[in-house]
Amino acid sequence: MQYIRKISILPVLLAVGGLVASSVVDAQPPQSVKQSVVGRGVVQVGDEAPNFILRDLAGNAVSLSQLRGKVVLLNFWATWCGPCRVEMPAMEQLYRTLPRREFEILAVSTDSQGAMVTRPFQKQMGFTFPILHDSEYRVGLAYGARTIPVTFMVDRQGVVRQKIFGARDWDSPEARDLIHALLKS
Repeated sequence: MQYIRKISILPVLLAVGGLVASSVVDAQPPQSVKQSVVGRGVVQVGDEAPNFILRDLAGNAVSLSQLRGKVVLLNFWATWCGPCRVEMPAMEQLYRTLPRREFEILAVSTDSQGAMVTRPFQKQMGFTFPILHDSEYRVGLAYGARTIPVTFMVDRQGVVRQKIFGARDWDSPEARDLIHALLKS
């Protein structure tokens, strides 16, 4: 198979869109260098979670890298997504019971209307965990989150330890066991 060298514009597009990639696509043949997570657009269990910077409801910039040392539940969702709406109250219960110094939830909204729809939803539901906005779905695509909800469990070292498709009961004993195991690692 012949390999065609090309320069990828993905890192430029991601940087312009507010995503800060932790690595740049290398223009080397695939057999000589493992393709970066950002380059292949799919985060696998065992990969370092790509860093990003997104805005929260208050307009503050939040990056994944600033949470290094904590276990992070990174959830991609939207207000129009029924299964997303079902799982979020359990995420709130979990969030209220675990210490902020060790655990964080980042709920990344893919709603194109941004805070205009997420702020009323957050107030109505009483959520206290951070809601970030990825209205152009650049971070979601970089993670390979092609359906929602999808959750990535990131350990203290910034490595993806679980990739969970669909809604979950985050207040269940199984979910708590998973998070406590990550907190101990």
